[in-house]
Amino acid sequence: MDKAILVGVDLRNDGLIDYYMEELVNLTEARNIEVLYTITQSMKKITPNFYIGSGKVQEIKTFAANLDADIIIFNNELSGSQIRNLEAEIGIRVIDRTLLILDIFALRAKTKEAMLQVEIAQLLYMLPRLAGLAESLGKQQGGIGSRGPGEKIFELDRRRIESERNRLIKELEDVVKARKIQRKNRVKSNIKKIAIVGYTNAGKSTLLNALIDTTHKDLDKQVYVKDMLFATLETSTRHIVLSNHKEFIATDTVGFVSNLPHHLVESFKSTLEEITEADFLVHVVDTSNTFYEKQIEVTNETLKDIGVIDIPVIYIYNKFDLLEEEIKPLHYPSVIVSLLEQEGINKVINIIEKELFKDYEEVTLLVPFTEGDLISYFNENNHVINQDYSNEGTLITLELSLIQKAKYIKYIK
Repeated sequence: MDKAILVGVDLRNDGLIDYYMEELVNLTEARNIEVLYTITQSMKKITPNFYIGSGKVQEIKTFAANLDADIIIFNNELSGSQIRNLEAEIGIRVIDRTLLILDIFALRAKTKEAMLQVEIAQLLYMLPRLAGLAESLGKQQGGIGSRGPGEKIFELDRRRIESERNRLIKELEDVVKARKIQRKNRVKSNIKKIAIVGYTNAGKSTLLNALIDTTHKDLDKQVYVKDMLFATLETSTRHIVLSNHKEFIATDTVGFVSNLPHHLVESFKSTLEEITEADFLVHVVDTSNTFYEKQIEVTNETLKDIGVIDIPVIYIYNKFDLLEEEIKPLHYPSVIVSLLEQEGINKVINIIEKELFKDYEEVTLLVPFTEGDLISYFNENNHVINQDYSNEGTLITLELSLIQKAKYIKYIK
């Protein structure tokens, strides 16, 4: 296992340096790298050669030698020349937060679409840093940045790299077209849709699995869950049918982090388009994190960046079982739960149903006895409240959507 020293520079003086460094620790551990030590420095402006001051460089060099570190990871994005200068001075590998996240994504990408998206993002990151990264990546075997195009990028000149990027973009477009056709078919069905969004490791996949388990009991359809940042990059979509026959499509999307690399946001826009087509967003929040309010802000800002506006949001304040004191919701509608408890899942289902099916109305239909098949259909597909009989036919009271109400208007009593 590689061992790292983490470095953070506080340029904003916004009181959030501890938050950013805690997140960098989690990202580093998600890459299976041991964190030996963290160093921070407050600065008004960066230095061109090393990003940090020369005195801090010597301090890091001393720590690296004494702790036998293999790699230095900066929380701030470095230029190619800064990486080259730092490595020459300290004597070990130096990377920044962006390359760390890109490498995690490269490790976790499983589908062809995700692999293409990550590879494009890596090319966009590396292209302006060729001079600084060439020697660095050339020294390592299978280290950070060597997956995807990392292993071949320096065999290509700049023009061929541009050509490679364009080829990958074209290939990605072909994959995306096929998925858009699948999405169009779901839109035609008029089934309600929710997108589960939130910070990485907040409990989004746990929520999707709970919905599946509660409504389908189909373990084959469950998604991968692990207590780790970016445990999965895949967008998972499932058809959820509630006990009262109301149904919706639920999509679990890739989680967000602060300062998510622009290259990744751009490359993953095709995947994140699922969110823009939802009727409701279900925003899962990890209340056990000290900085959960900041995480809500980061998620909402990222959603705006990908064009998600004017879609209603339900806030799920998760992991309340880990809290020592009560919290007050910052947004409404919301519910405070633990998604590991059945009571919490029931509360989430109730609020999703209440908000998602606001347009459903309780109506009474008079269906002639000659159309008994319609009664059977309602009992199998709708929430039937009461059923009785008259001389003219079956009186059935049930909940209908506005579309269904228009379809069966001739039967309304």
